[in-house]
Amino acid sequence: MAQKEIIVQGATCQCQFGTTTDKLKVLTQQKHYVNDKDGAQKLIASHVDIGMTFEKNTFGQCKLQPTPGGFKPCVPALTEWKEMYKEMVLINNGQVLVEDSKGVCTISGSPCILFAKTGQKGQPSQQNIDNADEEQQAQINPLVNMKELEKADFYEFLNAK
Repeated sequence: MAQKEIIVQGATCQCQFGTTTDKLKVLTQQKHYVNDKDGAQKLIASHVDIGMTFEKNTFGQCKLQPTPGGFKPCVPALTEWKEMYKEMVLINNGQVLVEDSKGVCTISGSPCILFAKTGQKGQPSQQNIDNADEEQQAQINPLVNMKELEKADFYEFLNAK
């Protein structure tokens, strides 16, 4: 199996039958974080995150619910997730959601809610700087002097922007 990115709080979701996107909220656990050095923002999502688990709880208008004047507003009620990573179980007994997991909505009855973005963002650390190939980094970004970064506190450098 190829590596797949884990879904975290803030992942961008879209419904095949909706007109906008929404962000996932993890409401079932407060312990397991990923891609978050302070462990304060990127909670891992699992298959037990169902129901009304989005920030705005809408994907715009639902194309499956036509009205004479257009479409009814989408109010996603997630009943289950498909295609989880079953080898990892969280404290809430939830199996971890990955980038190709799909949500089933009560209106469509099919896996129509997909992930456009996983919610993860790269956060460079001092170890990344220490392990970086100096010559390669100079070619990629000639404006940054890796020797100076190694001497300075990396987090001071990032906060000085």
